[in-house]
Amino acid sequence: MSVVEQPVSPFRPAPVSGARRRLLHGAAALCVAGLLSACGDRNVGWTLYNVRGHLPDLKFSLQAANHQTVTEAALKGKTVLLFFGYASCPDVCPTTMAQLTTVLNELGEQARDVRIVFVSVDPHRDTPEILQAYVNAFNPHTLGLTGNERQVADLARRYRVAYQIEKPRPGDDAETYEVTHSRGVYIFDNQGRARLLASDTDTVPAIVKDLRLLLDQTG
Repeated sequence: MSVVEQPVSPFRPAPVSGARRRLLHGAAALCVAGLLSACGDRNVGWTLYNVRGHLPDLKFSLQAANHQTVTEAALKGKTVLLFFGYASCPDVCPTTMAQLTTVLNELGEQARDVRIVFVSVDPHRDTPEILQAYVNAFNPHTLGLTGNERQVADLARRYRVAYQIEKPRPGDDAETYEVTHSRGVYIFDNQGRARLLASDTDTVPAIVKDLRLLLDQTG
């Protein structure tokens, strides 16, 4: 489930320490193992991790572009693909956004009932406008959201997302610092209930298959 981001730098990313990589990877892996211990819906034949009943319902209050405060109520009736990352990510976040865009394309007409929600774990650099411009480059139907440090931390804790922001190194620009975070796409049904978790090893066909099952089940 966990892929650790490389440090953000406008020039050359420095390597993430092995200890920090193991820490985030281990935290995310334990999270998934705990969630899998008593999953329901076993007769459906899910390919992704089934987290029904083991993660809380979708709930948040964050900032979107144009000075809008957005809550889960804005997504009522939509199946939500929730992903945590940041706009200046060099590899994992753009790869995931491209993957999810392909998933929506594969869904065809059913994609109208699905929304991608990208939450930044780097609220200092990611203004709502910067974040929305970033996600629009992949899919204009994606919602980019951020908030203050407390709001982001509370939401990440709610869904067991591990992330860490380091202080700039001595002599570096204040805007150049490392961000690490676990990776996972949290899938909520059209009633806001947590249902599935896609890891970094899940393929587009696997995600499309389970989304079709979920949409058919909840439609």
